[in-house]
Amino acid sequence: MSGSGTPHHPHRVEDLCAAGRELYERALREGHVSAADATDAPCLIDSGLLHPALQDPGRLEPVAPVVALHRLLRSAEDRVAEERRRETRLTEAFAPLMRIDGRHTESAADIPALLLLDGNARINSAITDAMSEASREVLCVQPYTVRKEAYARPLARQRDQALLDRGGRIRTIYQHTLRHAPDIIAYQEQLNGDHEVRTLDQVTDRLIVVDGEVAFLPANTDGTLALEVRHPALLRYFMTTFDRLWHLATPMYPQAVRTPSLNGITPRQRAIAALLVEGHTDAVVADRLGMNVRTARLHIAKLAATLGSESRAQLGYLIGRSGVLDPER
Repeated sequence: MSGSGTPHHPHRVEDLCAAGRELYERALREGHVSAADATDAPCLIDSGLLHPALQDPGRLEPVAPVVALHRLLRSAEDRVAEERRRETRLTEAFAPLMRIDGRHTESAADIPALLLLDGNARINSAITDAMSEASREVLCVQPYTVRKEAYARPLARQRDQALLDRGGRIRTIYQHTLRHAPDIIAYQEQLNGDHEVRTLDQVTDRLIVVDGEVAFLPANTDGTLALEVRHPALLRYFMTTFDRLWHLATPMYPQAVRTPSLNGITPRQRAIAALLVEGHTDAVVADRLGMNVRTARLHIAKLAATLGSESRAQLGYLIGRSGVLDPER
């Protein structure tokens, strides 16, 4: 957290934030800044653009841009060289295995239509590989339960931005409960390119479809297993389902649309009402709408007060009589 109270989001040095750029420019002009000044831009110290003065650790001095650029380019060259060495090692390791297998070229038939991925590292690696080859569109359904996993890591932003930089498009559906989540809003504002976000009261489990060629979805309840899908029929089904959800969803980014209240009943309360008349418990209502049970019960209490209900049984009757679930209203 910065001194101004504004959270500082991790980024690469080539994507220097506005606060960091402004402070670095001032340090170059004035020769130094105070350590307190850098509270809002810790990226400058992390990336080595500012360093403490030997005589006074509370004073930060700038590294010359030409020196910083040379160091960063050399680091990039080292990474490229290491990847080339890794390519050589991989080729040497797999060459004897390919001779045993007898097939030396990869065809579409060699890629399994369904592949089970085990572990978060393997799942993220597979998604990153698919995203690195994408050029058209990525479709995402992100339930509230994966919010921290999806957006706390710089990796997600890097692969999303790389696709947008190649001219691709990203469409994402969240639950309504995330419309005002600061990390979700900040993440969207950090991305540059053709990306849109809409929200629904209820969404499917997590789904990522890349260029209509590969999809990823959970294979167990805790998300440590995922299914990589390349079967054309399943991919068409996922894309059709996403498009139908997309047309039902409410725009959130880049242009937010507010759903109006009806007779004093908010859209959130209408969603709860629909689940209550189906006979669901408070716990199920909370899970389906992406909120905790305490929040769900608070909304139920407000709904009951608005409709004048004195009991749970009476609430269901009053919901039906009120017409708040009538699609024509």
